[in-house]
Amino acid sequence: MLLVTGVNGGLGTLVLERLAGREEVVAGSRTPERVPAGVPARLVDFDRPQTLDAAFEGVRTLLLISAGAAEDDVVIARHGAAIAAAERAGVEHVVYTSLSGDGDHLPYALAHRWTERRLRESPSLRWTVLRNGLYAELLGAIAAPGPDGVITAPLGDGKLAAVARADLAEVAASVALAPAEHAGRTYELVGERALGGAEVAGALGAEYRPGRLADARTAMAASDAPDFQVPMVVGTYSAIAHGFLAGPGGPGDLAALLGREPRPALEVIAAGSPDAR
Repeated sequence: MLLVTGVNGGLGTLVLERLAGREEVVAGSRTPERVPAGVPARLVDFDRPQTLDAAFEGVRTLLLISAGAAEDDVVIARHGAAIAAAERAGVEHVVYTSLSGDGDHLPYALAHRWTERRLRESPSLRWTVLRNGLYAELLGAIAAPGPDGVITAPLGDGKLAAVARADLAEVAASVALAPAEHAGRTYELVGERALGGAEVAGALGAEYRPGRLADARTAMAASDAPDFQVPMVVGTYSAIAHGFLAGPGGPGDLAALLGREPRPALEVIAAGSPDAR
């Protein structure tokens, strides 16, 4: 049995779409009643570890979608509870969606690296780590034009090797279906062409006039974003602006695992723009 966690939207839902119709696949969700009809579902709530032993019973492969969107101690507690429950339940293999290696400069990298270390040190689990690059959809959101058609995101001249979320879902589904072929492997899944504010502006018919990090921090702090998200977003801007997320350039693990060229990130961004609909 393959259990896919994080089926509450986002990457987990996209993975589940690619596994639809397979009898051995089960969805894990905080709200199993919302899982699409016809897909077996179990209650999986990392904030309630008591739900995990029953949820993992009979599971051979666990696709652990990272449970971010929280402070480090919360994310680490979630992942730690999931891995411990997997060990107790006799799960054989955990496939974990982590953060790309060049993301070590990001404020949210620590919980991912802790989780990778915890898997490596497990006495019983086989593991595969999918180090996902930042989504093209994320770049489109943080570098969106304002009402005046100007992009002021503080990206400077920096670029991001953004990757389509659908491609990452495709890789995760493929690896989880044949985990033995990928045991003990860590894959770097980043885009092949790095994009900056100017490229995004060109794709959207906008103008790029990068602002300052301080202004972005002030705007984020004044919004309804949770407090922990402010340094996350500002740190992402800074890492891109200062050249830490441009990727290696050229084909890598992503194309090899997909068996084709990755989706162009600019097309993903343009398709998600209100002006492109």
